[in-house]
Amino acid sequence: MSITDNIKRLKNEIETLDVKLIAVSKTKPVEDILEAYNAGQRIFGENQVQEMAEKEASLPKDIQWHLIGHLQTNKVKYIAPFVSLIHSVDSIKLLKEINKYAEKNNRIIDCLLQIYIADEDTKFGLGFDEAIELLRSEEFQHMKNVRIVGLMGIASNTENEKQIKEEFYELKTLFEGIKTSFFRKEDSFKEISMGMSSDYNIAIEQGSTMVRIGNDIFGKRVIKHFKNTEDSSEED
Repeated sequence: MSITDNIKRLKNEIETLDVKLIAVSKTKPVEDILEAYNAGQRIFGENQVQEMAEKEASLPKDIQWHLIGHLQTNKVKYIAPFVSLIHSVDSIKLLKEINKYAEKNNRIIDCLLQIYIADEDTKFGLGFDEAIELLRSEEFQHMKNVRIVGLMGIASNTENEKQIKEEFYELKTLFEGIKTSFFRKEDSFKEISMGMSSDYNIAIEQGSTMVRIGNDIFGKRVIKHFKNTEDSSEED
């Protein structure tokens, strides 16, 4: 099937469930992104800062760019002027840097806290206790240019659907606890980013509000190498 057909199929399947489709376009050429754009897709996810900045400069300005890969603090300044959502906030240090450059650009940048839910050492993310400690911290309370709008998690890379379901369930449970404790009066705290091509159906069953899908839209990715690239999370 073509990119256009894949986008239409997924939109019909996912968006009727009130779930946002994030088209993971890392390593994909501008032509492929434009085909998805012309099929109605407006939200694209990238892992690498340099790649995302280059694409943002040459593609339509109504695209919403989501940074879904591991973000180094020294790269924040390059995306702060335009990024719509950062999925991968995994430290108070990174959040402080995002807040600093958001203020410099006269913006409030929406962020998700990335939570470590997988049974793997290769994944990034805050532990449950660390996330709560961050939200309780005085440093966070003084940040005026970032807005935490939800949580993100990546399940284990396994064919064990029961394990994946349990990991997503744990993230949804944490989301509900944080919502009650810290964001009860804030409608903006509503996003749970979990699920990729291999497990998005399970993620949606467990309460995901946005899924990150690459292979099922663009096909298997081709590895490209960019100078000064970040470590990337295991996104689709």
